[in-house]
Amino acid sequence: MHCWPRYLLWILIATLGLGNMITACGQKGPLYLPDPATEQQQEKTNQSGSAVQ
Repeated sequence: MHCWPRYLLWILIATLGLGNMITACGQKGPLYLPDPATEQQQEKTNQSGSAVQ
């Protein structure tokens, strides 16, 4: 004998989890690698004691 509410629960969990992963895509903006020159410039300003913007 199969317990259909158990299967329904697993389907619901999988659907909500997949939906959550899909809607979370791109929440932090576009993904890209920063320029090495810009990164080095930021490190220098951080070491000199300037405030980070």
